[in-house]
Amino acid sequence: MHSALYVSKTGLSAQDTALTTISNNLANVSTVGFKRDTAVFQDLLYQITREPGAATSQDSQLPSGLQLGTGVRIAGTAKQFTQGSMQVTERALDVAVMGRGMFQILMPDGSTAYTRNGQFQVNADGEVVTANGYPLQPAITVPNNTSIVTIGNDGTVSISISGQENAATQIGQIDLADFVNPQGLKAIGDNLFRETAASGNPIVGTPGLAGLGDIRQGSLETSNVDVVEEMVNMITTQRAYEMNSKVVTTADQMLQFVTQNL
Repeated sequence: MHSALYVSKTGLSAQDTALTTISNNLANVSTVGFKRDTAVFQDLLYQITREPGAATSQDSQLPSGLQLGTGVRIAGTAKQFTQGSMQVTERALDVAVMGRGMFQILMPDGSTAYTRNGQFQVNADGEVVTANGYPLQPAITVPNNTSIVTIGNDGTVSISISGQENAATQIGQIDLADFVNPQGLKAIGDNLFRETAASGNPIVGTPGLAGLGDIRQGSLETSNVDVVEEMVNMITTQRAYEMNSKVVTTADQMLQFVTQNL
């Protein structure tokens, strides 16, 4: 069987996976704090018929050899943790990170997850939680008679009690976690990530210090998906898929010629 059929098959499969990545990016173009993925391609093993540098005589060597590739595969997807645009909402519990760092979220199993989505709310107990009800860490509880909530650029959370707007009381501190390799984080959905051996241990600190970003109250970080770039990538992927399909058709025509004329 013609080897080009198998090579083009790997190309079709890889481009299909790349299109899935692009479609997920476009689907999350309005997701707060979403970070786009890029597909990482990798060529497969080579069939080496003549070794490069092999001796052809006592005083001469092959300059290049003969190496036939066997196709391509998607080796992985890489999250691009570039800064998204800032959208001003004026909501007291909407916070965004300008720079490096992620919010820490306490999961139901007691572990800690991380997110760039600062769209927080208050539950029935006054705790600051995510849209799914997972508490922010370190825990912050807002009293029910609070009239004003102020979050500083360094993560300091202060409140003013109704009737005492001129007196501010600090009730907590929002810390950020950073990673040596944020691309190594495991995406678990719901805008959340978990640490892995690839990401390294979290480095927790005060916003604005030790390379961590500032916190901006009343703003949200939008998705970093560039729609125009994704559309261009989609067109490129489509054309690459068509070319691999053309190879399948050409190989089929060559085999048809052999079977009909031999």
